[in-house]
Amino acid sequence: MLAKRIIPCLDVKEGKVVKGINFLGLQEVGDAVELGRRYALDGADELVFLDITATREGRGTFASLVGRIADVINIPFTVGGGIRTLDDASLLLDSGADKITINSAAVYNPDIIGDIASKYGSQFVVVAIDAATGDDGLWHVTTHGGSVRTDKELFSWAREAEERGAGEILFTSMDHDGTRNGYPCGVYAALWDRLGIPVIASGGAGGVEDIAEVLTAGRADAALAASIFHYGNYTVREVKTRLKELEIPVRL
Repeated sequence: MLAKRIIPCLDVKEGKVVKGINFLGLQEVGDAVELGRRYALDGADELVFLDITATREGRGTFASLVGRIADVINIPFTVGGGIRTLDDASLLLDSGADKITINSAAVYNPDIIGDIASKYGSQFVVVAIDAATGDDGLWHVTTHGGSVRTDKELFSWAREAEERGAGEILFTSMDHDGTRNGYPCGVYAALWDRLGIPVIASGGAGGVEDIAEVLTAGRADAALAASIFHYGNYTVREVKTRLKELEIPVRL
């Protein structure tokens, strides 16, 4: 069995890492470069940096930050936020990022998935999906930080993204994000069953047991977490040591 990955996620606003609940009430928790370096040294398999206030005017600033991050860490890292075109993706990949993640842009212009995959390869493209349950019981894809509900449904959109060239799916449950009440493992298992590419679980980790559950019962290939690391509840090394004790394959 392939080793499961533990991926700290860093939401970046003007060079600082912030965190909130359900994407609201953001609080500053540290410097992006320093936190990234700390997590890399602590044993993180990968990192994700999301420019949550991305604008075209600020793209150069974020690209500069990506370059600084690449200079101080030696593990793969993914960047995203406001990527709308192939040129946007190219700027960040050329600045040192190992992968890019696209969310809203892919929903409204699905061709961008294939455009990036054709130039760089599917392994460089992570399609992030934010979804929330509706009154009809379906998981509806949302955009703009969960504030806009679309007509796309989680499972069919994930499958389409794979067919268009996505190398991984990063699914965040808007119902669970930041709540630290666990992941919707049944949904992750169903998603994994439908896809032939890795699934990254995001949104809801409150402890090691939650991560262990989504990596086993939820079949996720990787677990992404923010709050438990940013606020010092656990170190990456502590999480991976406990997972190893539970006989979940991880790299120590």
